[in-house]
Amino acid sequence: HTSGSALAVAACVIAFGSTPAQSAEIPGNIAAEGKTVVLALHGEGAQLYECRTDAQGGLAWRLREPIASLMQAGKTLGRHFVGPTWELADGSAVVGKVAAQAPGATARDIAQLKLNIIEHRGAGKLASVTVIQRLDTHGGAYAAKCDVAGAIHVEPYSAEYIFLAD
Repeated sequence: HTSGSALAVAACVIAFGSTPAQSAEIPGNIAAEGKTVVLALHGEGAQLYECRTDAQGGLAWRLREPIASLMQAGKTLGRHFVGPTWELADGSAVVGKVAAQAPGATARDIAQLKLNIIEHRGAGKLASVTVIQRLDTHGGAYAAKCDVAGAIHVEPYSAEYIFLAD
């Protein structure tokens, strides 16, 4: 399920190999002016939430970790998991840290993000990546009442991940 700017960027990457990573549809605070697209992948998976005690002593759902497959043209090329980490089958991996966020299209959609890379592993396709954008999010947000500490909730989501280099 892809649409909008992420689909346009992905089409450009497939057709031309790289393109500037700026589009009018990408919120300004998560734009990546001057960066070049290395890879565009569709993420399909779930956000795992855990019912934990909050600062006021009550129970609240807290994001525990994402679990997603990273795909392109129907083929799984890697995975996304706790860290947050993105790892490809070529052995390369990156860990990101949130630099900026913008709301998803609805309250049920997780935020769109701009993440700066804080760690690299391996020498594959992700070795040159400095920024990741999480765009066109669908689902993944969960805000129901939790009653049992330690309970886990799995909320399906999808997003477009754009991997960028300087």
